[in-house]
Order: sequence, then C-alpha cells, then structure tokens
Amino acid sequence: MRLTLFDLDGTLLPGDSDHAFGEFLVHLGWADGTEFARRNDGYYADYQRGRLDIADYIHFITEPWRLRPLAEAEAASRLFIAEIIRPMLRPAALDLIERHRRAGERLAIVTATNDFVTRPIAELLGVPDLIATELERDAAGRATGAIRGVPSFREGKVERVQAWLAGLGASLEGCEKSIFYSDSTNDLPLLERVSDPVATNPGPALERLARERGWPVLKLFE
Repeated sequence: MRLTLFDLDGTLLPGDSDHAFGEFLVHLGWADGTEFARRNDGYYADYQRGRLDIADYIHFITEPWRLRPLAEAEAASRLFIAEIIRPMLRPAALDLIERHRRAGERLAIVTATNDFVTRPIAELLGVPDLIATELERDAAGRATGAIRGVPSFREGKVERVQAWLAGLGASLEGCEKSIFYSDSTNDLPLLERVSDPVATNPGPALERLARERGWPVLKLFE
C-alpha cells in the first residue's frame, strides 16, 4: 500500500475548523459571545502549546449544539460548511489531494477535531477515509459530550491510524510508502512513524525541527 495522510486544520485548511465552528455557534446565538470566545481562545492556545486537555475541550466545544435537537445541529453544520469552510478552500490544497489521488494512493484525513465537524469537510474535499476524534452518542444518536475510544490526538493519531490499517490488513511499517502532511508539533508522534513526513504550513517550532531533520517543508498558502 502507498499511503498518504493529511492533517486538516492549518494543513489542508488555512485555519482551524474546530475553533471556527465555535465562533460560528456564537454567531448563531447558541453561545454567549464573550465567555465562550474567551474559553475557546484559551483552549486553542493550549492546543498550540501542546498542552490541550482534549476530553475537557470536547465537553466544552460540543455543549452549544449537542443540547439542541439533532436536526437543528445538523442544519447548523451544513450552514457552517457553506458559509465558512467552502470559502476557506484553497486551490493548492485541493491540487495536493488530487495529485496523490491520481497516483493511486490510499488517502485519509487524520485530525484531532471531532467527527461531527470534520466528516462533512472530508466529504467536501473528496477524501473518503476520515480518522477523527469520535464523539460518544446516546441511543438516540445525540452526542453526550464525551469521547468514544481513543482521541485522534498526539500519540492517539498513531494508535488510530494503526487500528484503521489493521482493519485493511496493513500497517504503517508494511506500507511501501507512507506520507503525512502536518503543520503542528502536536503531530510529531505520527510524523516520526511515517516514511515521508512533510511539515506543511508549519509553525516556527515544527519548521525548525523539520529543517534540522531534513524533512521537506511545504507552504501551501503563501
């Protein structure tokens, strides 16, 4: 298998879909603007510093929509994709995905952002496989505010990718070639496990490390 993995936020998108969805919920009036924005910004800063408590964050970020009827939440998701995500798409990122698709590689998005936010984005990008942080749901299909299984975050990305590949009768080590595009040092565990790590739109820390290690540095949005 020739495998290509993409982080999503900051890598294929020039922004953070999770943070943006929180802001969108404020715009809809589903969350208090000042307090929600303060906490949302704080969690985002923690993520950038590599110290995010993802279980606490998931409980916080899902609260404005998971307490509403599911049909309302799904309608809000569709509006978010149309008004916020679609205008965020950039030709360079779409061309990168298409180049790997035409090469006949197996493609997947591997993201810490939850599946409610990211599944429609993966569909929009035309990437069939999504490995995201999965939300626990009750018998009626409503999100509970907890995470189901291992979150796709830091070391969890490696575990989730390996579990997904095992279901296909494969493994990272058994791939003919494995590429991972990411912008964040949070993704070092997976970047260090693939055969071809690519620092993509990297922050200063990842760019410095990539250059020290001789990894390619790709800047899609300049």
